[in-house]
Amino acid sequence: MEKEILDETEVLMNKSILKLKENLSLIRAGRVNPRLLEKITVMYYDVPTPLLQLCQVTTLDSRTLLIQPWDKTLLKEVEKAILKSELGITPANDGNNIRLVFPPLSEERRKELVKFVHREVEDSRVAIRSIRRNQNEHLKDAQTKGKLSEDLSYRIQEMIQKLTDKYILIADDVQKAKEKEIMEVS
Repeated sequence: MEKEILDETEVLMNKSILKLKENLSLIRAGRVNPRLLEKITVMYYDVPTPLLQLCQVTTLDSRTLLIQPWDKTLLKEVEKAILKSELGITPANDGNNIRLVFPPLSEERRKELVKFVHREVEDSRVAIRSIRRNQNEHLKDAQTKGKLSEDLSYRIQEMIQKLTDKYILIADDVQKAKEKEIMEVS
């Protein structure tokens, strides 16, 4: 039972770190990435469809994305979806393709992104601590029902705390790396 609880705790905490990394990967630091468009959906035959499933997106240079819809009738819809998104970029439609030219990040925008990173990392820490609390409650439940001895429960709780500390440190390392990447002027 001890190994199962610890394995489950580690899997849940690892998922929290993976989610953090995924969320932070969507932040543009220096070079633009087609992943910036992942959350944008376009109405295609009255069905909201992810933009990346309807278009080919290529990186022309460090600041420009080229969007080529497979169905040229979608150009207006794609343009509308980009304008509605949180990108804050005005698309340039040439009749066949859409170009997104991202301005270089200003110092102010970099600081805003760092604040966003702080919020994401704090959310991750809260999730990790919540996992610890839930696992400890399960242990106390099992102890009350007589399935675990008090000593074993205490030992497992200490091990869960060590896992919590480990994953909090990992989240901090991810934060430092992303902040460095954002503040680096290219």
